[in-house]
Amino acid sequence: MNNAPLSPRPVRPLPHVERRVVTARTLREQGVSAATADERCRPGGPWQMPLPGVYLLHPGPPTSEERLRAVLLYASRERFPAQTGAPCAASFVPPAVEEPEAMITGPAALALYGFSSTPPLLSLEHVDILVPRTRRLRSIGCARVVRTRSLPRPRQVTGLPVAPVERALADAVGRPDGATAVRPLLTEAVREGHCEAPALVRELSRARLLSRPHVAEAVDAVLAESRAVAESLLYGLVRSHGLPEPCWNVDLRLPDGPHLGGVDAYWPEQAVAVELDTRSCHGTAVEGGATWSRYARKREALERLGISVLHITPAKLRDHPWQQAAVVRTALMTAPEREPTAYVTVLPR
Repeated sequence: MNNAPLSPRPVRPLPHVERRVVTARTLREQGVSAATADERCRPGGPWQMPLPGVYLLHPGPPTSEERLRAVLLYASRERFPAQTGAPCAASFVPPAVEEPEAMITGPAALALYGFSSTPPLLSLEHVDILVPRTRRLRSIGCARVVRTRSLPRPRQVTGLPVAPVERALADAVGRPDGATAVRPLLTEAVREGHCEAPALVRELSRARLLSRPHVAEAVDAVLAESRAVAESLLYGLVRSHGLPEPCWNVDLRLPDGPHLGGVDAYWPEQAVAVELDTRSCHGTAVEGGATWSRYARKREALERLGISVLHITPAKLRDHPWQQAAVVRTALMTAPEREPTAYVTVLPR
């Protein structure tokens, strides 16, 4: 039996797991009575019951996949025998995307996503399972229940419903034993492209974790690194797509006039500016908020002077560089068609 932990790369769904981890209801439908199932689960018997209403149909330790499936089955509403005459399913069906009833979250979810800074699945004492707060379900055995007001849309990883990366990170960080691993987890999440820093910070804010000093320090470090990564992507975009070299990371101001604001790249002859759009990084920049208003005012001031301002997100730079290069190139080529630009002073930022 292979009890080795999962590799960082996602594993394929294993159909045999569905036959070896079943509910009491499934056994009943197959003609196995509760008394017979309990008899087979006695010490030294061929079966075991790792969680209430969930049976493992072999005597050895469960594999990683079997533990995950057992926890999901434990959280399933279909794990108990149905009333006589009621329709029933022959096997476990993962919760529908439209109306999920449970999903894996926390460190186990991060391990499924391939995080190297999380322990292997088999070394985790508990598997966190995210359920609506109205569910009458208790933590027991290896299943630790995490409640939420509303379930997010799960992702299918190795055929299992898993919480989005941002939510899984928040649940992992919010655990009592999660303090020491906060910075490595958040750093890996952004550096390896598992999620964007703004979305991560918003989720941490919703979970009310940003007031914890160790989380706030980790977020500051992640945002700084995220900014550096985005700038590196912008440099690569300009040079790999043959765009003219701009003035990098500069401040713009009117001669003997007010400061207009900083931009990440500026082509003076074409009056085209690029600004990395990280305005939601601190979780406060919603439309109509103070941060959003500052960005809007700066953009309006620059455009009134004839400067074309392009806002590009780090995600677009990473995932669609050709499209972003085309946007910049188009703005540079159409510069002669625009109204003459007011003279501005370009200073190092």
